[in-house]
Amino acid sequence: MHRRRRTALLFSAAIAAAAPLLTACGSDAHPGAAAVVGDDRITVAQLENRVNEVRAAQRAASKDDSQYQQAVAQTSALTRNTLNGMVLEKVLDQALKDAGVTVTRKEIQQYRSGLETEAGGAAALEAAYLQRYSVAPEQLEESLRSDVEVQKLAAALGADLNSPEGGTVFWKALSTASEKLDVDLNPRYGSWGVDKASGRVGLLEAKTPWLKEVTGAGSQESA
Repeated sequence: MHRRRRTALLFSAAIAAAAPLLTACGSDAHPGAAAVVGDDRITVAQLENRVNEVRAAQRAASKDDSQYQQAVAQTSALTRNTLNGMVLEKVLDQALKDAGVTVTRKEIQQYRSGLETEAGGAAALEAAYLQRYSVAPEQLEESLRSDVEVQKLAAALGADLNSPEGGTVFWKALSTASEKLDVDLNPRYGSWGVDKASGRVGLLEAKTPWLKEVTGAGSQESA
């Protein structure tokens, strides 16, 4: 993936190795919810729908059942990682609001057009995001929006995402937004928190397509 995308993405797998400062109680107070983020509910049904879209895309892209089962095995943490992404999308939205940053549809379309050109077409880009980031074609637009939002938020914060210092500034903004939203996670999916050492916020042992590759921290786990 080209340099512009690499510099827009943050590496979040380091969260998996650290205990959180903040853990969500999540649970019976919100029946049917995978998470409550501020005034918004992420329902179990919504989470399962996203996961099923990825599984359907993986099956369609597989030559046979054996290849599909291999794809499933390689993305065994898909549900947790998907929930992590869904929550972080809302946290990112809050951070953008706090910073007074907006993203237009035209900016997303321009970004997508550039990626499609580099990938060799729309179908090739969809295949790449499915394989590398477990993003189904139906979810690609939202994933690209998050890419652009990360870029614009980093620019507004004066954060160079190629440097440890820039990563720290960026994660501080997301940490502040996360605390403001008071993320309430269903404990069946794990714990939500901010790592004391790194300042990263998220669901433990999860990663997110548009939050990778910065500051050289840690190593990725399977999607």
